[in-house]
Amino acid sequence: MSHSSTTERRSLDEDLNRAGFYPVMVADVVHDALDEREPLSHVVHLETHFDRNEVHRHITVLVLTEDMLVITHVDDQQLDDAGQQMVAQISTESVPVSQIRSVVLSYIYAQPQDYKPSDQARELTLAIAWSGGQRLDMGPAGCADPQCDADHGYTGNIVQEDIVLRVSAEADGAQAVQNAKSFARALRKVNTSTPVPVRTAETVQPRQRLGTRLARGHHQR
Repeated sequence: MSHSSTTERRSLDEDLNRAGFYPVMVADVVHDALDEREPLSHVVHLETHFDRNEVHRHITVLVLTEDMLVITHVDDQQLDDAGQQMVAQISTESVPVSQIRSVVLSYIYAQPQDYKPSDQARELTLAIAWSGGQRLDMGPAGCADPQCDADHGYTGNIVQEDIVLRVSAEADGAQAVQNAKSFARALRKVNTSTPVPVRTAETVQPRQRLGTRLARGHHQR
């Protein structure tokens, strides 16, 4: 194990511990998903949502290795009003970097008319697309008349199946924005240096998926 790999692995564990979201469990899951690969770069993104009297948290961890992008997502949910009974739902996915088709960074800067090279982005959105697959979310269609009980069929959205992370300097800190930017840079470097596999008509199979991605476990494409 090289010194840089040891440093990156230690930095990953420190960031998981700093996030404070079941750090021991999340670290075990992430390292298991790495399959003994050494991390080159990572992003740890924790979000908290408030729903009436309930607090919902989830964490997304992206880890880049020489040949894989390993994505781990963990949600928690309380099963009783007192919050004594909790459950964690975990999914991991390993994507070969050769399959990554695009890495998109979107920035938001405050007061662009006063921009200086030393200014940091106020917000950054990192979008990674890899499979070309799509998710179809459907539901009953309706109309503007609240008294109407006619059958309007179904409506839905086709969503590109990828990963999108929004990092805000206000919510996550300026360093988190820089970390996401550095991760995207490392991902682009590995991705562009990896030969793209030649696909034939026999190997390309279109696919569509109904529902959400939260129920799937660890797998490799």
